[in-house]
Amino acid sequence: MTTVLPDTGVGPLLRDWREQRRISQLELALRADSSARHISFIETGRSRPSEDMVLRLAEQLNVPVRERNALLVVAGYAPRYAQTPLDDPAMASLRESLDRLLAAYEPYPALVVDGTYGVVAANRGIALLLDGVPEKLLAPPVNAMRLTLHPEGLAPRIVNLPEWRADLLAQMDRQIALVRSPELRALYDEVAAYPVPARAAGVDRRTHGAGGAGRERSAAFALPMLLEHGGRVLSFVSSIATFNTPMDVTVAELAIETFLPADRETAAYLHAHVPS
Repeated sequence: MTTVLPDTGVGPLLRDWREQRRISQLELALRADSSARHISFIETGRSRPSEDMVLRLAEQLNVPVRERNALLVVAGYAPRYAQTPLDDPAMASLRESLDRLLAAYEPYPALVVDGTYGVVAANRGIALLLDGVPEKLLAPPVNAMRLTLHPEGLAPRIVNLPEWRADLLAQMDRQIALVRSPELRALYDEVAAYPVPARAAGVDRRTHGAGGAGRERSAAFALPMLLEHGGRVLSFVSSIATFNTPMDVTVAELAIETFLPADRETAAYLHAHVPS
């Protein structure tokens, strides 16, 4: 994932981040142990911030690690954060830890994605749900958003696709606003243009349950993904975890998504069908 560096100085970029976060100059100054006057001078280009100040402001504005490097470069400093490929030997312990985490979550589905939803690793719970997906969508590089929303992927089997699709697109839209990635924008435009299967246009808001009998949808505390599999409707709620205080761009952009069974029937089905 790349960052586009504009011709403007670091001041206008910092102002854009501040306005996006809806923080006043005074509030930012207080957070960064500075003054509103100094912040104003930086944003208008009247004062060149030190490397430490750029990093302090970026921290207070919750600027992503990749974008912090971009701010430093525009300000005339060297990037602070490395970007180490996951296949680098230095990342071996991280890869092993992720694999152990995914395996420990089985039989429940879990996967790791990068900043553009490329699948880095997945467990056997995910493999079970992908039964029947065409090989062309499973050929590397595999993308989680394409797998989910493509009309030949999981989309036709997601009972509540309109709701789930809207939630995923909103999630991507929020991420685009945060990281300003051309690759992510292109992916959003692609998957948003996928046709919605006709059968998903007016689905009932009920799930038929693992045993076939009608019941009201569970997991009222979160929007579930209702997925048909093996003649049953499985119900999942998802959660996403990221690393705290990452010092590497690659690590900063990794996300671990786990799918928790939203009812006992789904849990029992996974225990019965994912090898132990």
